[in-house]
Amino acid sequence: MGVNVSVVAIDAGNSKTDVALIGEDGTVLSTARGGGFQPPVIGVEAAIDVLAAVLERAAAGLPGAGGPRARLGSPGSPVHVSACLANADLPVEEAELAAALEARGWGSSVEVRNDTFAILRAGVDDPRGVAVVCGAGINCVGMTPDGRTARFPAIGRISGDWGGGSGLAEEALWFAARAEDGRGEPSELAHALPGHFGLASMYALIEALHRGGIPLERRHELTPVLFATAAGGDPVALALVERLAEEVVAMASVALSRLGLLEEEVPVLLGGSVLAARHPQLNDRIAELLAVRAPKAEVRVVCEPPVLGAALLGLDRTGAAPEVHRRLRAQYV
Repeated sequence: MGVNVSVVAIDAGNSKTDVALIGEDGTVLSTARGGGFQPPVIGVEAAIDVLAAVLERAAAGLPGAGGPRARLGSPGSPVHVSACLANADLPVEEAELAAALEARGWGSSVEVRNDTFAILRAGVDDPRGVAVVCGAGINCVGMTPDGRTARFPAIGRISGDWGGGSGLAEEALWFAARAEDGRGEPSELAHALPGHFGLASMYALIEALHRGGIPLERRHELTPVLFATAAGGDPVALALVERLAEEVVAMASVALSRLGLLEEEVPVLLGGSVLAARHPQLNDRIAELLAVRAPKAEVRVVCEPPVLGAALLGLDRTGAAPEVHRRLRAQYV
């Protein structure tokens, strides 16, 4: 008897896309990885073409005649597409992207969510909890088993956001420039940031960034420098880390409150490159502050891959049995 694909799980971030094809029994039948998903840069259809290329490679890896026969979209075997996508920040964007995916005919049903939901679902056994993700940007989502969610627009400063690796790098540069020229408080950042690029001063770094000697996209390299400087006791750097901890706790607390979970035992998951780095000054402070706002919350860093979360969300949607969920998760341990 053949093994059919039940869920097409897609986790698509700005820099990479992961696809996993999940069988009816929770078996991971095939996986593939490809480029990033950036509809604001290249347009929706071109961005979905990137997903299509990754899906094609995953489908090519399905077991064939030499093993259990797996079919994608076979008659009588509904396939659900569970896509957790970067740049799907607003419900209207999720709906637009879902319509574009439906037009490709990859499954009998499609659900699109912001990619932060994949990180949350990957880290919990049941669809209940809150996740804060701090990578290049910052975002927070929450969910409960009855389908309720909490979320933020997470578009940047216009939606009230502060933090993320890019934002931290810009703040560090701002304080370092003022520390060097006397407008601000002295800080070791004025030496550490240019020193990372082998430069002697903030003036030299400013000139290099302004004139293209150092590509602007390399600014993200300064975020670890900020944390290293904070670890050395620099007050300015420490204040930035403290502010980020407060922002993470503010987002998590608001999400918990919206879902009525502030007084309950509930996981609060930390994800993204900044939080996954486990900087003690940041993560320990988050735990301390959250213990005051939500005393029963359990804080931990998500280690599971987000594509697992997309797949579990797909199984949630198809009504798969608990043992199917467990079998799927066991393959990512």
